[in-house]
Amino acid sequence: MNAETTPVPGPAGAGMPDSVDAVVTRLEAQGYVCDRRLATALFLSLRLKRPLFLEGEPGVGKTELAKALASALGAPLLRVQCYEGLDVAQTAYEWNVARQMIEIRLAEAAHEVDHDRLARQLYSREMLIERPLLAALTQPVAPVLLIDELDRADEPFDAYLLEVLAENQITIPELGVIRAAAPPITLITSNRTREVHDALKRRCLYHWVEFPNVERELQIVRIKAPGASERLARQVVEFVQRLRTVDLFKSPGVAETIDWTNALVALNSMRLDPATVQDTLGVLLKHQDDIVRMQRGETAKVLDDLRARALLD
Repeated sequence: MNAETTPVPGPAGAGMPDSVDAVVTRLEAQGYVCDRRLATALFLSLRLKRPLFLEGEPGVGKTELAKALASALGAPLLRVQCYEGLDVAQTAYEWNVARQMIEIRLAEAAHEVDHDRLARQLYSREMLIERPLLAALTQPVAPVLLIDELDRADEPFDAYLLEVLAENQITIPELGVIRAAAPPITLITSNRTREVHDALKRRCLYHWVEFPNVERELQIVRIKAPGASERLARQVVEFVQRLRTVDLFKSPGVAETIDWTNALVALNSMRLDPATVQDTLGVLLKHQDDIVRMQRGETAKVLDDLRARALLD
């Protein structure tokens, strides 16, 4: 449930909001429209210093919340974009192998190889390349750590995250434990394409992010698509809201609502009409089966419903 305009970053190291209302106000300053239940979950996550696990359909504003929060707090944003096959080297750290090989060759060329000293040098902190999870633990100011679409990663990655989430630390076998200088503000998102392990969820606060209601989505469209007339914005939102009740493979998210509105503005449309809707379905829907279903009569049904409610001429 969001809208994002060009954010105005808060001052670096801005203090934490001291109430749920302050959370709403800070996010609105970044162009993010937030309902009170989500604001409450975020406030408790900040106050209790617990990760916030956000689940919901794609396009409801989970990722954008992390971006808006980082701007509101004036904090750096570190992001782990999850996908199948993700491993520690891509998310936490890896050794700088090229530099290690140079150090070995330099030692051999000098004919003064102290194996113990060389081993310590090869696996020193300077040889470590930080990836987002480790970088989140070494920032001087608490960053916002976004672990995005965790459900796309393999289940073993859930287990790896437990130490980071529970202890704010990472154990590196060759080096030891690295603890957070300033514990990160962690948001984890999931589209629920698979169940995330309960052990990970227990370490987090949980919130299901729903699609916004009509008035909230209309508020979002006004912010994100200011070129649309009030009539067009209302018709678009009502059309999309009605479309979400249809059994589609993928219901349009808020991002698609915004894109469609801007597309209609670009076509100089002042209101919805059957021809324009049919011509622009590819902006709103991203699966061919859904588009075919709409073209075979569902579009007319939705428009008739809006007309019966006096929302169309």
